[in-house]
Amino acid sequence: MTDKLLKGRVTLVTGASRGIGYASAIELAKSGSHIIATARTQGGLEDLDDAIRALGGECTIVPMDFKMVDGIDQLGAAIYERWGRLDGLLANAGVLGEIAPVPHISPKKFEEALAINVTANFRLIRSLEPLLMASPSGRAVFVSSRSAVSRKAFWGAYAASKAALDAIVQCWADETEQSNLRINLVNPGPVRTQMRAKAMPGEDPSTLPMPIDIAKRFIPLLSPDYTGHGEIISFRD
Repeated sequence: MTDKLLKGRVTLVTGASRGIGYASAIELAKSGSHIIATARTQGGLEDLDDAIRALGGECTIVPMDFKMVDGIDQLGAAIYERWGRLDGLLANAGVLGEIAPVPHISPKKFEEALAINVTANFRLIRSLEPLLMASPSGRAVFVSSRSAVSRKAFWGAYAASKAALDAIVQCWADETEQSNLRINLVNPGPVRTQMRAKAMPGEDPSTLPMPIDIAKRFIPLLSPDYTGHGEIISFRD
């Protein structure tokens, strides 16, 4: 625990049980932040908690399904009761949906993509804005995708959900321009994750960066020193 750029801060990481979320939670903890980690998979969160505590860090795990949106409001209330503020949000949780021609997408899968990739993030914004505003340097980063603008064949559900995410986050950023809160989106590019393997089964995973390589790049964006606002930052570049 040598780099304390985030010492004393409290950061919420969604989708923290594996992949980019898991790696980012560890890197944020290494930088001194107390981590609030959410995901559907309790076992993965318990593994994360063990890993962070083994490094000398602090972690609070909150198993939850983001389709159950009332739980997001309860999460905001619990954070307020314990800390009275939130310094950082890494909104990483997301689902791929179904890779299929638009007319063939299962309505259930389409609705799930919108529920988790869009509606859950809206509810996070609604619940957490007062907590982020209570921090002297609140920072929020949402994980987007190139699919939001590339809109290739068969990616309709995922592309639509990420385009909607970009729109709502940038509107929120415009609304908070005069505050101390800084809000941005990140396109991490292809990463060696389970979601990527599901989306691109014929791809050689050894050609892709590991989640830990991406995770390190979130640290400055969630630090008090970062002043960019309303940006879509591409890690591909």
